[in-house]
Amino acid sequence: MTCPQLEAIAAGCETAFTVDASRVTFGSGSLAEVGDRARALGIRRAAVFTDRTLRALPWFAELSASLAAAGVDAAVFDDVAIEPTDASFEAAARFAADARADGYLSLGGGSVIDTCKAANLLATHPAPLRSYVNAPLGDARAIPGPLAPHIACPTTSGTGSEVTGIAIFDWLAHHAKTGIASPRLRPTEAVVDPRCTETLPGEVVAASGMDVLCHAIESFTARPFSRRAAPVPPTTRPMSQGHNPWSDLGCREALRLCGTYLARAVRDPTDLAARHQMMWAATLAGIAFGNAGVHAPHAMAYAVAGRVREYRSAGYPDAPLVPHGIAVAVSAPAVVRHTGATAPERHREAAALLGGDLHAAGDRAPGELLADAVIRLMRAIAIPNGLAGVGYASADISGLVDGTVPQQRLLSNAPCELPPPTLTALFEGALRYW
Repeated sequence: MTCPQLEAIAAGCETAFTVDASRVTFGSGSLAEVGDRARALGIRRAAVFTDRTLRALPWFAELSASLAAAGVDAAVFDDVAIEPTDASFEAAARFAADARADGYLSLGGGSVIDTCKAANLLATHPAPLRSYVNAPLGDARAIPGPLAPHIACPTTSGTGSEVTGIAIFDWLAHHAKTGIASPRLRPTEAVVDPRCTETLPGEVVAASGMDVLCHAIESFTARPFSRRAAPVPPTTRPMSQGHNPWSDLGCREALRLCGTYLARAVRDPTDLAARHQMMWAATLAGIAFGNAGVHAPHAMAYAVAGRVREYRSAGYPDAPLVPHGIAVAVSAPAVVRHTGATAPERHREAAALLGGDLHAAGDRAPGELLADAVIRLMRAIAIPNGLAGVGYASADISGLVDGTVPQQRLLSNAPCELPPPTLTALFEGALRYW
C-alpha cells in the first residue's frame, strides 16, 4: 500500500473510486442499429424525444426507419426546448405518461437527452419535479428505483449527456440553472454516430466544442478522489468523485483531440475527419466527467446562462440565450489561473495537450499557461471575449455570484475553497481577456 493511500485511510478519506458508464456504440452509420438495440432491451413502444429542427433532418428519418424495421412503435415528442426549463421538463413528462411507452429514445443535443431523462424519471416515478432537483434549490430526493431503458443518440459534439446521470434545466422562478443528478438517470445505451455533426453550423460546433474542452479541464483539475470523505455505506459514493485514474484517461485524450481538431471542425464544415474526432472527444470527456465531475466554470455558467438579458448567438434560436458551452468557456480562463497553484503539473500538462508551447513559456505560472491555451482556442473559433462579450458588466457580478453559490454540488468538487469573495474575484477576472 502506497503512502498516499495510508494517509487517506488515516484521514478518513476515499481509497477507492467507482467506474460507471453507459454502454457505448460509436461509429458512422450506427444510427441504423438503434432499432435492433431497442428490441434487445425489450422495447416495443418507444417515446422518442427530439426537436423540430432535427425532425426535418435525415438523422431522424434514419432512426425512424431503424425502429420500424425492428417492429418498434414510436410516439414522437418534438417540442423540446433549447436550454430546457422546469416548464418544458414537465410538459415532456406529461407526454411520456400519456404515451405509455416501455422505453425511451433521444435524438439530439444535451437539451433533448436531458429532457428525455427527466421525462423518463417523472413518468416512471411520479413526483413534483422539485423533489428530485439538487439541493439547496430542490429536495434532492433519491430516485427510488430503476428507470425504463433509454437509448441516447447525440447529434452535437459537446454535452456528453448520453453517458452521464445528469439532467440540467433553467428553473425560471429562481433565474438559475440547476438539475437532477443520479446514476439512475444515465442512459442505458449511447449510440454515437459522428455523421450527425456534419449538418451542424460552425457556431454550434464552437460552443459545444468548448463544453467538451471544459469538461476535460475541469475533471482533470478537480479535487482528487482521495481527498473526499469515505462514504458510509460505500454504495453512496457520489458520481462526482473527483479526478481519478479512470477519468484522467479520457480527459487527456479529449484535451489532445480538442487542441488538434476543434478549430478545424469549426472553420471548415467539409473537414469531416475533424468533426468526427470532436464527437469522439465529446464521448471521452463525457465518460470522464460522469465519473470525476466538473467544478467552478460549470457552476458559474449556470448563473451566466440563467441571467442572460439580450445576448443572442448565431446558429441558435433568435432569442436571448447564452449557449451552455459559451457560458462555461467565458469563465474558464479566470478559474484555471486561480486553481493552477493547487496542481501545477496537471495545469501544465493540460496546457501542453492543448498545444501550448511550454518551452517558450519561461517561468510563467501553470495556471497562466493553461489560461493562455484556452484563450487562444476561444479566439480561433470566435468565442465571445469573456463576460463582457455576452452582455455582462461589473455591476452584474454580485447577481452572478448569488446565482453561483447554490451550485454546491459543483463548487465542492473544485480543488480549493471558493467562498463568495473568491467567486467575485473570478467573475471580475472573467470580464474580458483581450
